[in-house]
Formats: sequence, C-alpha cells, structure tokens
Amino acid sequence: MNYLLAFIVGGLICLIGQFFIDKTKLTPARILVGYVVSGVLLSSVGIYEKLVDFAKCGASVPLSGFGHLLAKGVRDAVDAKGFIGIFSGGLEASASGITAALIAALIVAIIFKAKDKSA
Repeated sequence: MNYLLAFIVGGLICLIGQFFIDKTKLTPARILVGYVVSGVLLSSVGIYEKLVDFAKCGASVPLSGFGHLLAKGVRDAVDAKGFIGIFSGGLEASASGITAALIAALIVAIIFKAKDKSA
C-alpha cells in the first residue's frame, strides 16, 4: 500500500508540473523553483509534514520535498543554535542529498561526452 500511495502522490505532483509546462509560458526553471518554494511554504504552515507522513517518498523525493527538507532543517537548527541556525540549518539538513547529486553529475559528465545542439 505504501508503494501505491507514493506513486499516486508523486504522480500528482508531477502531473501538476506537467500541466504548468503544457498550459503556461513558465520556463521549466521557474516551475522547479516554484516547487521548492511551495515545499518551504507548505512546510512552514505544517501541511507538507502531514503529506510526507501520508505518502512517504511520494512526497519527499520531488523538489517540493527538497523545499520541505530545507525548511525543516532551518527550523531544527534555530531551535538548537538560535539565530545562526537560519544560515546553517538548510545546508546541514540537505548536505547528503546535494553531495549525492554532485557526485552523480560528475560521474555522468566523465562517462558521457557532451554534444552541440546543432540541429
């Protein structure tokens, strides 16, 4: 049942993104930033945490989940360190994911050769 819930919620999040790509003139970069910001905003009012508890990876893996992770990291760091937690919390919470993405990008860049868009 967990897999089904994750698939449905993650699919709905992707469906919303596809709708914005198809029906608006927003660029993909703006849509991605919108997802991160929406994750932060929904997390700040306590909604996204309930969605993650319900759908697990279906809600935590998309970019809105990254925004939720940043907000949760800042909140926890502020509780532990005070004001300085505003600056360090988001990076501390998301460091492993950012590192994994950078290493994966490096490996792909080493294996594959970039081509020009000349067509």
